[in-house]
Amino acid sequence: MASVSDGELLVIGAGFGRTGTLSLKAALDMLGYRTYHMKEVASNRGHDEAWRAAARDQMAGRPTDWRAMFGPGGYTATVDWPSARFYKELLAAYPGAKVVLSVRESFDTWYESVSESIYPSSMTGLQVRPPPWLAPWFSNYTSHYSMVDEVIWTGTFDGRFEDRNFARQVYEAHIAEVKRVVPPAQLLVFSARQGWAPLCAFLGRQQPSPDTPFPHVNDKADFNQGLGARQRRARLYNNIILASNAALAAALAAGVGLAVRVLRGHRRRVD
Repeated sequence: MASVSDGELLVIGAGFGRTGTLSLKAALDMLGYRTYHMKEVASNRGHDEAWRAAARDQMAGRPTDWRAMFGPGGYTATVDWPSARFYKELLAAYPGAKVVLSVRESFDTWYESVSESIYPSSMTGLQVRPPPWLAPWFSNYTSHYSMVDEVIWTGTFDGRFEDRNFARQVYEAHIAEVKRVVPPAQLLVFSARQGWAPLCAFLGRQQPSPDTPFPHVNDKADFNQGLGARQRRARLYNNIILASNAALAAALAAGVGLAVRVLRGHRRRVD
């Protein structure tokens, strides 16, 4: 088996976000993998733009250098968005990898979870739109939410996530396509509620001791604890932008007023 330092993907998560992907990441890490997840994007400089480039490559039919994405960090597994959108390309690049399709009990359960967590969080982040002269100070923040929108809300759901019936079609079509594309021997359809047994059997890994529970993290309550902080941050950023724009407008007005007074004084002296 490849070591962590090899950076060869051994496990590809094809499940959408909010299907227990953070619990799956925690479980894979406990089994010895180094697992990429949306949370890893922030700790890898340049990855927001790299994922946006991957989305454009996908649309244009161009290849993406996945080893440049995962190799430097030594990742041997990836789950969650953004990588779940690219499971076909990843499987082509790592044909020996196993694919885990994480799912919820039903579409409705998943949709309600997303609608009360990552979707409003993303919409809050997208509201921060600094003017060009302030953009460099907000680039990390705005770049992340632009990537999330390009890969997920616009790129996957065509800007129509709030249309529940359309979102259902996308969700169910994705699951059906994963099952169609991935060879059965390389695919596990998995719910975190199933625990260790099916995951370990599929991956050929020894199951942790009976007193080690399967991790269950980042449920809706956990996520929403941080949602308020993210919303407050967005409001703070927007207040800074408004105050900065007001200060700039005042400075420009003062400058124009001073210029007018200087010109008037000059004209009087000339007259």
